[in-house]
Amino acid sequence: MSESKPRILVQVDSDDHASVFDAVVAIDAGVDRLLQYHGVTENDVQNLVHGSIFTRGPHDLKSTAIFIGGTDVAAAERLLKRVLKSFFGPLRVSVMMDASGANTTAAAAVLAAGRHVPLQGATALVLAATGPVGQRVVRLLAREGARVRVASRDVSRAERVCDSVREQVKTAEVMPVGTTLESMPAALDEASIVISAGAAGIELVPAEAWQASAALRVAIDLNAVPPLGIAGVEATDKAIRREAGGGAGVICYGAIGIGGTKMKIHHTAVGRLFQSNSQVFDAEEIFAIGREFEG
Repeated sequence: MSESKPRILVQVDSDDHASVFDAVVAIDAGVDRLLQYHGVTENDVQNLVHGSIFTRGPHDLKSTAIFIGGTDVAAAERLLKRVLKSFFGPLRVSVMMDASGANTTAAAAVLAAGRHVPLQGATALVLAATGPVGQRVVRLLAREGARVRVASRDVSRAERVCDSVREQVKTAEVMPVGTTLESMPAALDEASIVISAGAAGIELVPAEAWQASAALRVAIDLNAVPPLGIAGVEATDKAIRREAGGGAGVICYGAIGIGGTKMKIHHTAVGRLFQSNSQVFDAEEIFAIGREFEG
């Protein structure tokens, strides 16, 4: 029996510089060799893929994998599609997409909410739901059977996200919601979960709005830069109970509090890439890996 080949991860990044964060995580996850490519366009993908699949025999292809990262999630989605189109027959390697940490962060947030509220049938409000993390949070919640309010200051963008999620999740119960600071109490009405996936340094929910909500049980803010999206939640909160109008209190998570689960999912997923040569890790697959930790 031949010795196993070194585990090679091909890091594909559309940015001018390949992500140092993704590189460090890959090394900590046990990758033997990291090959980094930056400024990658769709036209570059086929050559990179062919270099990955033609250099080792079929039995050794599981020792090569591709990680698609960068800060531009839309570009990464296009690169992923081109990677998959470049495979043929058994000549393929496993691939993971986690640009800007969108998939691992969304998975960690939904898993955190599910620790405290049964997601099936729950009403959840997702703020900044039209961004890359927000869209994935909506999709994962919908797959788990939650009724999701898809919130944006631009309701037409929220409607487009709803349409996209319905195409991917046939059973999705999603509703677009246009939000302002004034309309926030109505958006929170009867919601047991609120997840804020907004841009850094923008407050989306005043403390008095969520603290007055009788139904709210879990508040998760994925922005670590002050002011946070949910006022009154701290970036370091990890299942911290804060007083609110419902009497039972609200369990709060900040971005750093979510970060431990996010990193554990990321490390585990990279390691799993090398179990076979046919895996594709996008939001749902990454969420499934994280759910194993919850047992």
